Amino acid sequence: MKEQDDIYHVQRVLAGNTAAYAVLVDRHKDLAFNIALKIVRRREDAEEIAQDAFIKAYQSLRSFKGDSKFSTWLYRIVYNAAISHTRKKQQEFTTIDDRVMSGTTEDEIIEDLDRVNTDEQARMVNIAIDHLPPDEGALVTLFYMEENSIEDISHITGLTASNVKVKLHRIRKKLYDDLQQMMKKSVLV
Repeated sequence: MKEQDDIYHVQRVLAGNTAAYAVLVDRHKDLAFNIALKIVRRREDAEEIAQDAFIKAYQSLRSFKGDSKFSTWLYRIVYNAAISHTRKKQQEFTTIDDRVMSGTTEDEIIEDLDRVNTDEQARMVNIAIDHLPPDEGALVTLFYMEENSIEDISHITGLTASNVKVKLHRIRKKLYDDLQQMMKKSVLV
């Protein structure tokens, strides 16, 4: 229903009711900001990127063909703007393959985490996610926290669906490795 509602508001804007765009902005502003924040990691930059993305989307609304959901189209604009911003800042990204993953299984990490209270688990997971490079943090946010489909993430990021799956798998391994290291440190403390 939300998707159809978005299309309705897009059509109203294209028909000349520019005030209808406020509904779309209000509906998608939080996730747009969160996507940008996961990538640029500075609140002020993320706010600016999200605002600029809404302006760009408004100006390009006639080019929205409806092949994907409006939200997917918008989030791709946000994602691309945030990635461009980080490239301009010339931040160094650590590639996924630069790290050697340990031989620990996911079940072992989950078992270890079960020994820690829920608040501590959430804290550790958030720390591990914050240690990810911005583009990887965005993928985790889009898939696990915002529950976007692989197909939607593919449209947002410009990656193929299979590439999204591979990256998510590798990111999961990286997160498990980080969690394992944190668990070892917490046992030693």
